[in-house]
Amino acid sequence: MMTDQFVFEDITQTLNSRDVPTITLWNRLEGCPRTTDLTRALRAEARDALWMLTRQWQMGEFRGDDTGTPVMGRIHTSVMRIDKYRPNDHAVEKFEDNVPIEVKVESRAINFSSADRILSLDIRLLMGRQWLKLVGKIGDYKKEFIARYPIQPPDPGRVEDAHLCSHPEVWQSFAAAAGRLMDGASLYFYLKGDPARRAYDGIAVAPAHENEIDRQASRFMEWFEGLYYQPQQADAWDPSRLEYRFACSTPTAQGEKVYTADEYYQGRLDWYNFDIDKQSNGLGEIPGTMAPKVSEVTQSLIPTPIVYTGAPNTRWWTFEDRQANFGGITPDTTDLAKLLLIEFGLVYANDWFLITHKATEDSITRIEGLAVTNSFGERFWIEAAGSGSEENWQRWGMFSTSIKGQPNKKTDSGLLLLPTVPKIQEGRPIEEVILIRDEVANMVWAIEKIIPAPTGAGKPGSEAANETRDYYSRGTQADQANALMPIEDNTKIRYEVMGAAPENWIPFIPVRVESDNRQIKLQRAALPRILSSRSTGAGKPEKIRPRTTLLREGLDRNPASGYFIHEEEIPLAGLRVRQSFQRTRWRDGRVFVWLAVRKQTGRGGPGPGGLAFDRIVEVKV
Repeated sequence: MMTDQFVFEDITQTLNSRDVPTITLWNRLEGCPRTTDLTRALRAEARDALWMLTRQWQMGEFRGDDTGTPVMGRIHTSVMRIDKYRPNDHAVEKFEDNVPIEVKVESRAINFSSADRILSLDIRLLMGRQWLKLVGKIGDYKKEFIARYPIQPPDPGRVEDAHLCSHPEVWQSFAAAAGRLMDGASLYFYLKGDPARRAYDGIAVAPAHENEIDRQASRFMEWFEGLYYQPQQADAWDPSRLEYRFACSTPTAQGEKVYTADEYYQGRLDWYNFDIDKQSNGLGEIPGTMAPKVSEVTQSLIPTPIVYTGAPNTRWWTFEDRQANFGGITPDTTDLAKLLLIEFGLVYANDWFLITHKATEDSITRIEGLAVTNSFGERFWIEAAGSGSEENWQRWGMFSTSIKGQPNKKTDSGLLLLPTVPKIQEGRPIEEVILIRDEVANMVWAIEKIIPAPTGAGKPGSEAANETRDYYSRGTQADQANALMPIEDNTKIRYEVMGAAPENWIPFIPVRVESDNRQIKLQRAALPRILSSRSTGAGKPEKIRPRTTLLREGLDRNPASGYFIHEEEIPLAGLRVRQSFQRTRWRDGRVFVWLAVRKQTGRGGPGPGGLAFDRIVEVKV
């Protein structure tokens, strides 16, 4: 006979109040092996589809929102090829896709002369040896070409040869090459100056050899231009900013899309150096060329799950490969990267899929959208995640190019893929300049730490300055006899009108910008070289000019012009600018060698200079 002792009207209230004792039971499912052989069990055979659905229902998978798995994807893209290039503010050129863009942008002309002074002796002799090797297969014209394009011996009695004779190693190199080796650069520039010129002009050669010499002359010029890459028209270096400035453009349905790089100096060129200039109407037309068209491509691809080594597999019958111990990760509360990795592996591992798309170099690829079909036959149209406003701080995107000067604009989702190289070898600097601020004198000093020696190698600027000053100080015997004799007394101090800064310290003084009362620029100035020797010329001081091409901007022009640097480009920490040869190998196996400039913040050089006025100094015995 049943009793009403355990009959309750409200079972929930009874359990919460614990009025009667209860017993809690748990059930679990576990396998019961029927044999000691595990071979068949490890196969994880699935014979009953209803049982699989039951397991999914038991694990709560039907309540999830990610039950569908992508099985097919169709990606629609538009591709625009880069077709124009403009270095700095010069004329627009055709974009060359067969040359690395670092070489195209960074290359500067090799300086073979400065102020009618010969430089780069090593390359001149290399070119001369190559030409004599080529012409030696035709006939014995070695002496004739050496006499026609000679290396002049330095004369210590000429003021014009002071840059050679003041440095012993340079003097020795030029004296050893004079009369023995050929100046190949003189022949090269002679042939490039006029296509009608011939290499044997002024040389008596056999008429039967003239055609062969012309053919070898063409090979000679191709050899040098393949050995050292030289800018065809103008380079992208902006001396007023001490940076590279250039722009590229691609055609669009509305006209052109212009990508500008106004502050490139790092030595690693990629998409992040560019900004989209929507205010520009284009770079201009190139005569004789046709603009490429925008091509649209639609591809069907199969999505692939994203996995990494050691990630836990979402399929219960797959064992770990033990290549990485995922359980051994012990992150701290501040290790966000490790926490995200764990969360991805444990929670969202089956939510990320990869669709590969092949993009071409020197192009801008824009993904218009992605149509995804999942395992239930549903189709979704997906656009880029970071396609919102440019100023939206919650927007997330990778490899997107910023829009120049226009806030609150829709983000451009085009992927800029440039013809770059993965690695560049850099040689020793042949020029290095350190720019520091002198707050006491309210000016900037440009210290030539390394100058290009006439032999072609870099030489310490302080050493070259001391040797040059010593050379001018010696003068001739007549200059030494006419020099003022020192006063012999017991004076321990003397009055100095102006002190002397090292000759490798070039001053830059602040000047006002035209039509602006507040903005200033830094103008290159010069210190006088005051010596009672042949170099001064009747007591007139000579201006000390810089010896690096980085600071000689405008001096070698006819007529000469001044050099100005924007004042905001020189930080308080100083600036270091160096010029050296770079080398890389292109995708087709060709080797490119070019001359480039690098810039970095920080002085790391000598301290303040010795320029001062109206001082009482101690007389050194």
